[in-house]
Amino acid sequence: MNPFLNDYETPFKIPPFEEIEFAHYEPAFDIGMKEHLKEIEEIANNQQEPTFENTIEAMERSGETLDKVANVFFNLLGSNTNDDMDALAMKISPKLSAHNDSILLNKELFKRIKELFDNKGSFNLTTEQNRLLEETYKRFIRSGANLDNQSMERLTQINSSLSSLSVQFDQNVLKETNSYSMVIENEEDLDGLPAEEIRQASLLADSEGQSGKWVFKPTRVSMYPFLTYSTQRDLREELYNSYIQRGDNDNAYDNKEIIAEMISLRKEKASMMGFDSHSDYVLDNTMAKTPENVNKLLQTIWKPGVEKAKGEVEEMQKLISDEGGNFELAAWDWWHYSEKLRQEKFDFKEEEVKPYFSEDKVLAGAFDVAQKLFDITFTERNDLPKYRENIRSFIVEDLNKKVIGIFYTDFTLRPNKGGGAWMNTFRSQSKFDGEIIPIVINVCNFPPENADGVSLLSFEQVETLFHEFGHGLHGLLSDAQYPSLSGTSVTRDYVEFPSQMMENWAREPSVIKTFAKHYETGETIPEDLLNKISAAGTFNEGFATTEYVAAAHLDMAYHTDQGLIEDIDKFEDETLNDLGLIPEIESRYRSTYFGHIFAGGYSSGYYSYLWTEVLEADAFEAFKDKGLFNKETADKLKKYVYAAGNTDDLMTQYVRFRGKEPEIEPLLKKRGLN
Repeated sequence: MNPFLNDYETPFKIPPFEEIEFAHYEPAFDIGMKEHLKEIEEIANNQQEPTFENTIEAMERSGETLDKVANVFFNLLGSNTNDDMDALAMKISPKLSAHNDSILLNKELFKRIKELFDNKGSFNLTTEQNRLLEETYKRFIRSGANLDNQSMERLTQINSSLSSLSVQFDQNVLKETNSYSMVIENEEDLDGLPAEEIRQASLLADSEGQSGKWVFKPTRVSMYPFLTYSTQRDLREELYNSYIQRGDNDNAYDNKEIIAEMISLRKEKASMMGFDSHSDYVLDNTMAKTPENVNKLLQTIWKPGVEKAKGEVEEMQKLISDEGGNFELAAWDWWHYSEKLRQEKFDFKEEEVKPYFSEDKVLAGAFDVAQKLFDITFTERNDLPKYRENIRSFIVEDLNKKVIGIFYTDFTLRPNKGGGAWMNTFRSQSKFDGEIIPIVINVCNFPPENADGVSLLSFEQVETLFHEFGHGLHGLLSDAQYPSLSGTSVTRDYVEFPSQMMENWAREPSVIKTFAKHYETGETIPEDLLNKISAAGTFNEGFATTEYVAAAHLDMAYHTDQGLIEDIDKFEDETLNDLGLIPEIESRYRSTYFGHIFAGGYSSGYYSYLWTEVLEADAFEAFKDKGLFNKETADKLKKYVYAAGNTDDLMTQYVRFRGKEPEIEPLLKKRGLN
């Protein structure tokens, strides 16, 4: 029996992962698409007058089987893939794209939606129902429902091609990352590296059949410690270049032609929709609204950011000279000398901090923050279905012991997992057709366990855990009627607000002390070390701001440029040179592995982290004023941000929480740029 074709007989109707076999996916996709199309045809051809119930709610109810299989398949494609999954993704993605287009370009269906939209004032709709109607109408318009038949046919071709290219781009980055290893044979070449990093490199070598040697990979978990502590400058350069050249090596995994084709297709699609550029098309449906507004924000922070970065370069260059170095600081030197500068300025090493940040205790600290803010608890369960042994699962309950969601964590780095960190759902929350609780997962790439069986995090990784947990809370606390409006179903430049908001508590000394316990002794992080971490809060902020804004600017340049881009490397170089990027800093993502914009749905949207940082920096001022866990403020945050999803205008929801629109000054202060 195919598990996707039956009701799940599992606790909380969680997907029965242990029963799902690869052979189940494709038949379930095919059956799910057929079922969905039949349901849509019945809605579109309904002879009764269109009503909200027989059209909009009926659409919300449709596609259950397809949702079930897609939610499992694409979650595991990112976190637990293999060659068979990759091949099926290439096969099924264009089919799904065509399937979605067949619905969004269905003229009879759109006719019913338009009739409802045009007469919405005559219906007694709730605020959320009105929002759903407006969002549905807008989605159909933006998907080409008003195009002529010939244009619709071309649009379907474009969408199918973009879907396939996106999957191929992502697979190329993962495969090239896995294909490269820097193998060290001489122990003296490990000089400067902490013992745990050496041990992990030895284990990695064993796994690749290189016993007795040490292997380092172009992943952040493997590369960053090497760049930070290795005294071998030539090896730092080699490993760094293997990272930034991914997808740009004129081999089977090269992404340059894919990028050029995607940019061209996106331009064509935007033109068909009546927009000057892809950015104009994308941003028309965001809080930012226009490329001009985005570029204004980026420029506001670029100038103080790059000026601060230049000062950081001067300080590190002086350090090099003081040590007798006869070379200019290069990009692959930044981590090494910024760490030395941090030690000199603030008298602590990153390695001193890690023993206090075990993955388990940091997660428990995040749970504690959520409990204090939102009156929810997390209880680990070992009997729930899961797709790998080292995944953890929790039931989430309110104070009345009512289960409001299921939360999974998949934190450990491994070769068959995509890079970075993310949140996703196996099922979204809704309550219009019975109360459906969400099933949410956080995926990260944290270090493997050390010799004592504990994964130790850097402070940056602590922030990442809280960030993704913020996304998780956005899904878990959702209190919407309709799945299309629940949880994280908001615009790209709002979705990072709840996640970045949670990072603030991870940086508060009083909160850090609740979970920063030495993994061996249980000792709370010493006050003097905590003070040093706080004092270094904006250290290296010039670098962080500059590399981020460079990537956001590159994204906007690709999608607002009107000419044909024939040479990807040349375009990237000219764009960043014109911006004024200094040679000691590379864009956070070079084009050929910029998965956010070519494989992750963030095209013309990478700016959104900064846009939402304006929101969260302003929002956290309310807690600074009234207390970190002030009940009234927390209740408003829960009601109008984490629970509200997309049930009303997003700025309206923000103002209901904050009492005013956000200001940029708290962001500049937070980054130390004012």
